[in-house]
Amino acid sequence: MAVLVPYAAARPKTRLSDFLDSPERVSFSRAMLADVVDAVVDSGGNPTVLATEPVELDADATVEVDDRPLSTAVNDRLAAAADDGDDSTAVVMSDLALATPRVLSRFFDADGDLVVAPGRGGGTNALVVRHPEFRVDYHGTSYLDHLRVARDIGASVREFDSMRLSTDIDEPEDLVEVLLHTDGRARDWLLDAGFTVDVRKGRVGVRRER
Repeated sequence: MAVLVPYAAARPKTRLSDFLDSPERVSFSRAMLADVVDAVVDSGGNPTVLATEPVELDADATVEVDDRPLSTAVNDRLAAAADDGDDSTAVVMSDLALATPRVLSRFFDADGDLVVAPGRGGGTNALVVRHPEFRVDYHGTSYLDHLRVARDIGASVREFDSMRLSTDIDEPEDLVEVLLHTDGRARDWLLDAGFTVDVRKGRVGVRRER
């Protein structure tokens, strides 16, 4: 299956600025991107990274530079795939550091004209698109928008409930999930940067030792 992995290369993960400076956020975001690409490849997918500027990636993926808004860039690829007769295309966000080949295989194989893995707060973390008329809309509460689009074109929808796909790494409190639930490059990056799991008064978070 063709899998699009969008990646904002210029100023990634600004909400982690209290913990990471700008060069660190770039390095950490690329470690997550590589983990996602590895998981896609190991699940049998064929990933293409849609990057807003050129990136060097130590992972097995094609990189296409497209600095247009996310929805526009993805929709052009969906339209081209429909014109070519491709029956399915997936979109997997680059900060799903908890994604595993097993979960992605189940996700890609799930039935439905649209398979959607919702993120927290109304976002959309991953999609499988099998309807030629479906187009994404990543502004605002994209999960509800995608359900509306599917309803308008008569596409069947399967919601895919997975902690690993619903957890995108955006906020400082998300970093502990990488330490607890992964063993890839992003976790190694955090450990090398001095992050450890911190338990205080029954609450689990992270602390940085250096």
